[in-house]
Amino acid sequence: MSDREIDQQLVERVQRGDKQAFGLLVSKYQRKLGRLLSRMIRDPAEVEDVTQEAFIKAYRALSSFRGESAFYTWLYRIGINTAKNYIVSKGRRAPTSTEIELDDAEQYAEGDLLRDADTPERLLHTKQIGQTVELALADLPDDLRTAITLREIEGLSYEEIATVMDCPIGTVRSRIFRAREAISERLRPLLDVAPDKRW
Repeated sequence: MSDREIDQQLVERVQRGDKQAFGLLVSKYQRKLGRLLSRMIRDPAEVEDVTQEAFIKAYRALSSFRGESAFYTWLYRIGINTAKNYIVSKGRRAPTSTEIELDDAEQYAEGDLLRDADTPERLLHTKQIGQTVELALADLPDDLRTAITLREIEGLSYEEIATVMDCPIGTVRSRIFRAREAISERLRPLLDVAPDKRW
């Protein structure tokens, strides 16, 4: 049974009044949705609040979910819209600084220790590349950042992204292309790539 089919069964159980089934969906997608929303909202406490609000909205709207798209596509769309509304309600744009969660920081540190063959210079270079990508992502307009995050980090297909972002697939392709170009531009100096070459 596919992930989508399992989600659909859980959704149907929730629609029949099984609150525990919704708890399973929350457990499955809470971290992923939070990671996605952290690309739009930088404060971890705010990300947590907006993620929770998105799940509440999803729960309230679940009776109208018909399974025409995957549950997570539908949920991501609710999450992105909730985050956008939150940002607008605060009268600001998402800040450009990024913070690595403690779990992630520990994983990075452990991963570095496991690669004894890596020299300090190589580790520093890898860290610089990661930071450059993070800063480039943070500087992208919201629509480009959301599209590239859904594609490269969440692994959604172009069709799923079009559904989540409520736009034509051609627009998705254009946004992802433009996002990749902007990130490439920032990475060129670190990778010693000629301006007319793609890496």
